[in-house]
Amino acid sequence: MTYLYGPLDSGGEEMPVHDLTGFQRDLLFVIAGLESPNGQEIKSELEDSQEREILHGRLYANLDTLVEDGYVEKGEEDGRTNQYTVTERGKEAIATRYDWQTEYVRPNTHPAKL
Repeated sequence: MTYLYGPLDSGGEEMPVHDLTGFQRDLLFVIAGLESPNGQEIKSELEDSQEREILHGRLYANLDTLVEDGYVEKGEEDGRTNQYTVTERGKEAIATRYDWQTEYVRPNTHPAKL
């Protein structure tokens, strides 16, 4: 059985992956799937894939939380625009979440069998 504990926090304690919100996990997956995207690219990708509007304030507040918690690194793209990359800690969190999910739903499971 896989437990939903990911990488260590700054105090050396394991950080529960389930403490991230669903939206924060979505952000991690999108950032990992794009090459150093900026906020607008992340927003567009989420809006296209989820067919809903993502509010600016919600996006950047959650990105800042992911940066503060060490899951994502924020860098400058052009002096004005920020770009985001998933850190090793973020990659470990994605892998932990993926392992846990595949315990219950196998990647090749047809939706009709759920």
